[in-house]
Amino acid sequence: MIRRIVVYLLATALLPIISLTEAQQPKKVARIGFLSLRPSGPNRNREAFRQGLRDLGYVEGQNIVVEYQQAGDKADRLPALAADLVGRQVDVIVAGGSQAVRAAQQATKSIPIVMTSSSDPVGTGFVASLARPGGNITGLSLLSPDLSGKRLELLKEIVAGVSRVAVLWNPDDPPAALSLKETQAAARALGIKLQSVEVRGSNDFDSAFTSTIKGHAEAVIILTAPIMNIHAGRIAEFAVKSRLPAISYADEFPDAGGLMSYGANLSDSYRRAATYVDKILKGAKPANLPVEQPTKFEFVINLKTAKQIDLAIPQSVLYRADRVIK
Repeated sequence: MIRRIVVYLLATALLPIISLTEAQQPKKVARIGFLSLRPSGPNRNREAFRQGLRDLGYVEGQNIVVEYQQAGDKADRLPALAADLVGRQVDVIVAGGSQAVRAAQQATKSIPIVMTSSSDPVGTGFVASLARPGGNITGLSLLSPDLSGKRLELLKEIVAGVSRVAVLWNPDDPPAALSLKETQAAARALGIKLQSVEVRGSNDFDSAFTSTIKGHAEAVIILTAPIMNIHAGRIAEFAVKSRLPAISYADEFPDAGGLMSYGANLSDSYRRAATYVDKILKGAKPANLPVEQPTKFEFVINLKTAKQIDLAIPQSVLYRADRVIK
């Protein structure tokens, strides 16, 4: 009886100590790898992702750490940067753009990967299906290849009699071939001849612009690829100087002085990527998280640019725009 009392008293005395020790144990701080082709430093999409984290209660440096690896517009650096994130044993890799997703996929089969803006995740082999990704990759799709035809239709609607359109695209970007195929199909239906203009890196733009002029293009369509978004201002400047109507997939283009864009909101996709990170950190498996597709597409027109190139935008088109830059 006395022995039982002694054991009880000891247990009672040790209980506060054990509780205090458990309270003092530091909680694990999640480490997120952020892989992007963009130049180092803040940009609107990266900041949208950070805002998404904040909206979910994450504070960088307190309950989460983000390791930023940005390739500085050099795609050949992506594999090494992805391998570095794997070496740091991050809990999740957030990959911006299909080239970054490919690099992360080749670097790890176990660390969860969240796509922010893949155009064709099934066709590129990132996931088995949108509903059941099946591996360590999930995230958001832009559905961009399916929209190429719509962009071409918009160009034809505002440029009377357009018959030849230059297509700026990056063959090294995984979904590029499908985007080009969709654009070619739409061009045949609309009676438009396409001029293929390849841009693999930042040093290719000058020759691409020269080819566009020599090919007598009457308008320009820009296919989905991070490099096109990174150099949106450069493309816009060329298009305005050459008096060429141009349409892109991202609103960064008209914001940078280009004529117009039609597609999913990229910044919103990056913000939404934070919800995938949150679910994975709470135990969800990428294989079971369906790939999210955009439900809203934005049509943006830069009316100031239209005036610079002496292009009258029909009122019927302006009425359909979600945003008009004046």
